[in-house]
Amino acid sequence: MQNEITIYECAEIAEQERFWKYLKEYFMRDIFPGEPDCFHCSEEYRQNISALHDRDENPIHYIVFCQNGQEIGFALTVVYQTEDGKQFILEFCVFPEFRGGGTGKRCAAALLNWGRENGAKFAELNADTDARQRFWKYMGFVPNGRDQWGEPLMLLPPQEKIVPVVEVLSDADDLWNLESGFLQEVGEPPLDAGKKERLVRAIEEKQIVFFVAKRLNRPVGICSVSPCFSTFACKCCGVFDDFYVEPAFRKQGIARLLVSQVRNWCTQQGCASILVGCSAGDLKMYQSLGFADELGRMLAVNL
Repeated sequence: MQNEITIYECAEIAEQERFWKYLKEYFMRDIFPGEPDCFHCSEEYRQNISALHDRDENPIHYIVFCQNGQEIGFALTVVYQTEDGKQFILEFCVFPEFRGGGTGKRCAAALLNWGRENGAKFAELNADTDARQRFWKYMGFVPNGRDQWGEPLMLLPPQEKIVPVVEVLSDADDLWNLESGFLQEVGEPPLDAGKKERLVRAIEEKQIVFFVAKRLNRPVGICSVSPCFSTFACKCCGVFDDFYVEPAFRKQGIARLLVSQVRNWCTQQGCASILVGCSAGDLKMYQSLGFADELGRMLAVNL
């Protein structure tokens, strides 16, 4: 069929060399123009990606798009079977001379179909420009917070509805993307290495307890509670914070699951109450979740 997009995966040495030529040209032309010494064009970057390509579990795939017998673009992607079938798209490119007329959308559809044939249940990528976000929204992706380095994420959500399970955080690696998304929504930058180290120490010392909602193996929501002593009750109370559910998984009851688990935990710890500070825009949401008693206005002085 004319203009049909076909895919092949680079297996032979010559095919892989051609793929790396395409990738470097793409970086220099589209991503880092005028920066021939950029890291992504370096031998170190190639060695890093090659190691991921050659690993036994969750290997990265070198994909080339063809149309009418011509190679017209490529993609760098991985299907994480250990992450519930997440297809992560690292790079996606249609060569400039073949752009337009819906070619990019047909290539993207072919790539997502390839992912499904290889076990993908949903897809994720970084999209840091308006043009990329518009393109992937057309393909069904939705903005979904940001990763731990502050790069915007988009998700093609899974179709299967699975009720998440809420548990006390046991692995800090489950925290960083969600905490970065939370900080973005409150207008703060992502945590740097020093802040991450201090937060991990606070978790280890039980100064703060995080709860994570997991859909199978994927963390999709978090919240925290920090125990403190109240002279009003002369008992412990909990300060609620870091409340965030990935946008793609909202309106599925996850927020209520998180708050319910925190209430149960605080009751077991003998806490007299749970306190939360919120903006006026979030007031009704917190009231609907059971934070019904207003205690004035919370203020702070930054030191």
